Order: sequence, then structure tokens, then C-alpha cells
Amino acid sequence: MTAADAAPATLVLGLGRSGMGAARLLRQRQQPVLVLESGTGEAQQRNAEQLRQEGIAVRLGTPLEAASIEALGFTPPRVVVSPGIRWDHPCLLALRQRGIATVGEITTAWEATRPVPWIGITGTNGKTTVTHLVAHLLAEAGLDAPMCGNVGFSAAELALQRLGPGQVLPQWLVVELSSYQIEAAPQLAPRIGLWTTLTPDHLERHGSLEAYRAIKRSLLERSAVRILNADDPDLRQRAASWDQARWVTAQPRQWALEAGLDPHLWIEVDQVHSAQGPLLDARALAMPGAHNRQNLLMAVAVGLELGLEGAVMEAALRSFPGVPHRLERIRQLDGVTWFNDSKATNYDAAEVALRALQGPLVVLAGGEAKQGDAEGWLAGLRREAAAVVLFGAARDAFCSLLEQGHYGGAVHQVEGLDEAIPLAQQLAQRHQCRAVLLSPACASFDQYRDFEARGEHFRQRVLELTATADPQP
Repeated sequence: MTAADAAPATLVLGLGRSGMGAARLLRQRQQPVLVLESGTGEAQQRNAEQLRQEGIAVRLGTPLEAASIEALGFTPPRVVVSPGIRWDHPCLLALRQRGIATVGEITTAWEATRPVPWIGITGTNGKTTVTHLVAHLLAEAGLDAPMCGNVGFSAAELALQRLGPGQVLPQWLVVELSSYQIEAAPQLAPRIGLWTTLTPDHLERHGSLEAYRAIKRSLLERSAVRILNADDPDLRQRAASWDQARWVTAQPRQWALEAGLDPHLWIEVDQVHSAQGPLLDARALAMPGAHNRQNLLMAVAVGLELGLEGAVMEAALRSFPGVPHRLERIRQLDGVTWFNDSKATNYDAAEVALRALQGPLVVLAGGEAKQGDAEGWLAGLRREAAAVVLFGAARDAFCSLLEQGHYGGAVHQVEGLDEAIPLAQQLAQRHQCRAVLLSPACASFDQYRDFEARGEHFRQRVLELTATADPQP
């Protein structure tokens, strides 16, 4: 046993990206660290070796249970939990009952970056697009405000980088926050909090919509400035319960007033307005779909809070390249446009894509199914999709769902995207479709490490396609 093993070290649970970032950040801050990981595969072995070379102790093949903690021979002063581990895991509950502090990985970044103000962005859908938009607006205005969290760099990785030799802390941090991260970080209090949407998601983890909503709301309640989407039905229904909030709507101001809200920002005849008058052209953002106007407004509300002029924000919006894996236009081939919407990991997100694009479409859906109400998604498929190609673990269940939902188009089942993509190319020609849309309505973990890996695989395979002289399969 090494000296580092024997020390009363902070425990980091999980050897994924978040866990490794937290362990390195704690080590940089001169705290003894021990990482526990239940797995023993090649990836875990490789990650463990990297950390050990940096002087961080790692134990593989260690299940998360009370016996593993007892076997350490010391009482850890604190336990840092990766987002993938349930916050109500029996072992974590037992640790808390013993008075041992348990915190999420995001907490280590929050503590390390004081006093940098955070812009915390959450929501069932839309949070990734808003995070990218806010970071882009602030960067184009010359502010040092990198994004991190549930997108790109983990917050701990970014903090580690910006606390390194020759580095300075940023002026702001733009942080996408999932419900998993929020529930494990009750200390986290952003300067500006944004809540994009609320629809049922992660219910298998949180147990109920009420519990899921309460987690999201807790972040906004701890935020000094609260920006909320008035166009989201769930948020709007509870508007009276907020004592202070800035509501934005892609509707005219009169609509908001009739809904009982005095909006902070709204849209009239393609112009974004505030109480001081017109700010910028709402058409500056080229991304399709009415939902992206809501995302635009949330980002503009942050820009206003930081003192940005309308003309500066309009120019930045015009140069926004879009968000990878979220209605990302990959290419056009044989008159058909291919879109990567791999980030649509639930029914509601996939429904948004079907509202944003005009059919007829070929839709690729499947993966690891989640709980939720599929009716809106099914209605979108009935309206826009000439054909659906189902893949992954959910394909049989989705086939039954489409049948029960009276979907009248062509339905095909395949193992994975390698089979789905050439089939979709044939179907698009056969049905004279405008576009092929990967919008899975599922998590990716049956076949991929995350939705990004799924989207990258899709992009690679689509770019490899060649034009077909014969549109028939």
C-alpha cells in the first residue's frame, strides 16, 4: 500500500472524464486523493495508469458498497461523486448517515474557481444550444467566458487548466448543468441562472416529475438573476410562484401579458424587443425552428445583463456556427439534406426536431429507451416522416409504439447506424424526401459511450456516402 493510499484522502468515485478531472483538480490543490472504480476494463486500466503517473492513487475493481469503504482503513473527510452514480445510492446514503460529506464533481470546480461568477444553464431540452450561444456571444464581445460542465470540458477540467502555471481565471464561466450535477451540488449558486424547458426526463433516476422539477428549480432559486422561458408550458404554469424572474418569449408582448407575465424580452415582427425598444433582428440566428428563437432570447438576456449592445449581439448571432449533434446539418447529397440530432435523447427533444424541419423526412430513431410521453413525438412522425428506420435496443419496442400510434409510413428495423444510413439513403430517394434526420429519442448507452460518439459515427458514415445513380434499392 502506498503512502497516498494510507492517507485520509478525499475519495473520488468513478474513473470517467468527470472523476478524473475532479481527482486532478483536488491533487493540484494539494489534497490527497484516492479514486475508486468498480470496473477493470481496458479503458479503466488506461485511465488509472495516467492518474498513477501523476501521483494519484487509484483502486480498480472496487464495488461501491459499505465493505469497500470499511476496507480502506481510514475515514475519508469527503467523497466526490461522478454524475453517473445515483445520488441516492445506498452506499452514499450510508456515508451521509455517518456524517461523511458527499458532493458532486461539479462542486470541486465551484470551490476552485471562486470568485469567478458562473452562468448556470439547465433545462430538459435547449440547455446545450443556449450554453453554446451564450459562450459565443460573450467571446465575440471580447469577454473571457469559456463554457464547460455537461458539455465539452467538465467544469473540473476547465478549472484545472485555468489554475495552471501562467494561466488566469476567466471573467465568467458558462456552465451547462444537468439534474444529476445540480442535485449533488447544493452549494452551487450562479450569478445568472437560466431554465430553458421542463418535460419528463430521467424519471428512472429521480423517481417523479415533481422531484426532477424541484432539482432544476433549486439551481434557479440560488441564482442572483433568474432567466426563464415563458414559452415552456410547465414553467409558465408556475410563474406566479417566482418572486423574481426575467421571462422571455418568442411571442409578442401582448401574448405574454395575457398569460399574466410582463416579459423581459419578446419578439414582434422578427425584431427582439425589450422595454427600451427594438434590440436586434430575430432572424440573425440561422438555426431552424421556433424553439431556437427561445434559445436566442435566453442568450440575449444574458448579454444584456453583461452590458452588450444589440448590434454586437446581432453580429455574433449571424456568425454562430450551430451546435454539434443538435439539428446539425451534415451535408446535402442527391438533393437530400442530412441532419445529425443525436442529442435528442428523449421524446420531447426528438419532437422539437420534427417541428423544426419540413417533411417528407426519413427519420432514424433508436438506442436505449427512456420513460416519457411519446404522443407528441408520434404525432410529429405521422406529420413529417415518410419512413422511419429503427435501430439499437429499442427497435422492437419502438416498432410496437409506432403501430399503436397509427403511424402510416414505412417502418424498417436494423441493428445499428452502419445498416441504417445506406437504407435511409435509398428510402429518401424512393419517397422523394427533403431530408434524413438522425433524432434517436433514446439514450445512446446500448451501443455508444455517449450521444456525441453516436453523432460522430453518424457524421462519419454520412460523409462517406456517394451519390446514387439509381434511386431504387
